[in-house]
Amino acid sequence: MKITDIEVRRQAVPLKKPFKTALRTVEVAETIIVKVTTDSGLVGWGEAPATVVITGDSLGSIEAAITHVIKPQLVGKHLSNHEEVFHLLHGSIVGNSSAKAAVDMALYDLLAQMCGLPLYQLLGGYRNEIETDYTVSVNSPQEMGEDAVNYVRDGFRILKIKVGKDEISRDIERIREIRSRVGCDVKIRLDANQGWEAKEAIRSIRKMEDMGLDIELVEQPVKAHDIAGLKMVTDAVYTPIMADESVFSPAQALEVVSRRAADLINIKLMKAGGIYKAQLINSIAEEHGVACMVGSMIESRVGISAAAHFAASKKNITRFDFDAPLMLKTDPVVGGVIYEGRVIRLPETPGLGITQVEIS
Repeated sequence: MKITDIEVRRQAVPLKKPFKTALRTVEVAETIIVKVTTDSGLVGWGEAPATVVITGDSLGSIEAAITHVIKPQLVGKHLSNHEEVFHLLHGSIVGNSSAKAAVDMALYDLLAQMCGLPLYQLLGGYRNEIETDYTVSVNSPQEMGEDAVNYVRDGFRILKIKVGKDEISRDIERIREIRSRVGCDVKIRLDANQGWEAKEAIRSIRKMEDMGLDIELVEQPVKAHDIAGLKMVTDAVYTPIMADESVFSPAQALEVVSRRAADLINIKLMKAGGIYKAQLINSIAEEHGVACMVGSMIESRVGISAAAHFAASKKNITRFDFDAPLMLKTDPVVGGVIYEGRVIRLPETPGLGITQVEIS
């Protein structure tokens, strides 16, 4: 099966409600949709959102990297030689992890179709359904409390709370309000998006522990480059600490787990450059006894389908953050993973199970 073309198109879907974190506010999900065609007639789909404050990738840079650098390297190559193809992809350009991820997931879609298997089975097949959390974005304590109650009423049992945008006392007020509103049976995990310094993170997490707020984990409390600070926080608190922006590559994963700088790692395809490298990150973490979560950016069910297939395939991946498609006003994807409230079911059709993507 030979690659004959790689097409890119822009997609824009409004959100139901602005999504706010310590790093950005998103009102429209703007992504690049990738379509890879082959001489056999099979089509593979991929997606890359623009997340300049996290990956450094814009819509324009993703388009340019794929069209002018990656496509010339891969068109004409045979997917039966997929090790060569993935090495060409990842060696074609420095950085540009989102562009690589979009093409990577389309290639894996094609490989699984070629084998007649759903992608999660090709990658390992550990489970065929997973449970996602739902994210409460940064607002006033009262609004966040209302949002949390609504998500729990909709059946979600795990809430991811965005913090780190302003003073920590305000964050603690937000968390206390949410915990008082949803009760003790709902899991609460925090994502500071690099918003704290190490010592203030320690002080605030210890205070939350003393208050009995029962936080499942705290994600990326310090700046991405501050591995020493990340380790300081991990060593100083009882609450598990998860590395997110600190881990883009397998080499960074090895540094974090070797230094025991975090208890958990959040893998995102947009950071890793796709499934090929994400598998390496998970394997490194697993060998060091570190469980992983797979998360996502604000993207449609194209990118989420790829991430969910990968996440479902591995035993060491124990947490899942795939609520983004539920935040969109419309769904442009035909096929792909199936949402049944908090449960995501993996389709049994070959590949990602996507048959069409409508461009808006």
